[in-house]
Amino acid sequence: MASWLCGSGALRAAWRGCVSLPVNRSGCRYTNLAWALQTRCYISAPCSVTIQQCRQGSFFNKLTADELWRGVLAETGAGAKKGRGKRTKKKFRRDLNRGQIVGEGRSGFLWPGLNAPVLKSGAVQTIGQRDKEEQEKVQSEIIRQRDEWEKRRKTKVKRERGWTGRSWGGISLGPPEPGPNGETYEDFDSRVIEVKHVFNMTAKEGRRRSVSGLVVVGNGNGAAGFAVGKASDKMTALRKAKNRAIHYLHYVERYENHTIYHDITATFKKTTIRMKKQNKGYGLHCHRAIITICKLIGITDMYAKLSGSNNLLNLTRALFRGLAKQETHQALADKKSLYVVEFREECGPLPIVVASPNGGVRKEPEPVEEVPDTKLEWSEVRVAQGMKRSSWTSVKRTVW
Repeated sequence: MASWLCGSGALRAAWRGCVSLPVNRSGCRYTNLAWALQTRCYISAPCSVTIQQCRQGSFFNKLTADELWRGVLAETGAGAKKGRGKRTKKKFRRDLNRGQIVGEGRSGFLWPGLNAPVLKSGAVQTIGQRDKEEQEKVQSEIIRQRDEWEKRRKTKVKRERGWTGRSWGGISLGPPEPGPNGETYEDFDSRVIEVKHVFNMTAKEGRRRSVSGLVVVGNGNGAAGFAVGKASDKMTALRKAKNRAIHYLHYVERYENHTIYHDITATFKKTTIRMKKQNKGYGLHCHRAIITICKLIGITDMYAKLSGSNNLLNLTRALFRGLAKQETHQALADKKSLYVVEFREECGPLPIVVASPNGGVRKEPEPVEEVPDTKLEWSEVRVAQGMKRSSWTSVKRTVW
């Protein structure tokens, strides 16, 4: 039996520590070298030993880092694409090398090219080791940085309050990001109007979920714009909407930089907004989304009544459409070739001329078909005649 085991082929296999040792005549198998040496046979060491370095193949060194992260984040899961099961919290790719220094260890070895320069004073450095005091200083600095990162991670940043406690509406996002040519927008501010989750049904992936954000930007001096951004996560959608809105600016004319020039009625789909010009100090008595947009535009005194649908996107479009079609007093005087007068409460029945035509006043009166057909609201007529008490009489408005 010993002669069979001491054959050259079995000896080489046992020395290299392979999985099994086949023996031709008996058919028995040794699982490893330790088991072979526990038997009562005597094996003499070979004269020459050939050591071959081999890498153990496994799941982690056969795939690339991108493929491993794709599996961890479940980006290609069929169930996630088709909307199967409950929605779990979205996972993000993390930098696993954060807080790690390549080549550093507790022994304090200096490896040229990793944690030490290759050349020093023109000479190639060799592998060295730090002294004990220097190594303790390096380790304490690493521990301090990790503690600081942990505190920063656990610190919760208090978000600015919007219209309500948990609502994103009315929250400021700051100025838009600089443009490709270096232009900056420090004098602009952006506010969130609406954030909602939308879904798109596709043939391949099924029910795809994304976030839609409506953002309005303005400089408080008449320039304002709005845009919608969509993305897979909330902050990306808001950032896209903010940077897109700066490219779609409208300039809104303001009377004495505080209110509109005249009463406006604007309609978009099923949403209707009736805006009224008010005196200085009146404030903004309107929908909270209209208050936010008017502050970005620079309007401080206005009354607005919303009727119909209160869809925030339609409301924003109706408001900008109505403010864009208003005419200044001078433009109206030149168009009609008549004086534009205004009746104020402090002046009684006497009119005040606010604009005169540049080309002279026409002699004939204005035709009947050119007179605007103003539609009166019966509820306002009743309030004006004293038949109904105004709903704003006993309401204490919050100072925004």
